[in-house]
Amino acid sequence: MDINELIAIVKKKLTDQIRIDSINIEDKSFLHKNHAGNQEGKFHLKITLSSSELKSLSRIESNKKIYKILDKERMPLKQRGQS
Repeated sequence: MDINELIAIVKKKLTDQIRIDSINIEDKSFLHKNHAGNQEGKFHLKITLSSSELKSLSRIESNKKIYKILDKERMPLKQRGQS
């Protein structure tokens, strides 16, 4: 899977499960390029979104909801059984 496929999957999962007014997903993987823990198949995304549904939750609860939706995508590709 490449970064564009991952971004498309993340966007679809979030918009399918949360009422989102606007969303922007950026690839920030380059920020970790020379770090010791940098691994192939591991990406860093910055997600900025606006949602009246999430505004009704605390910040912690809204983050938990997003993390739960993206649980599989938060793992490196090798742990997901992909290469």
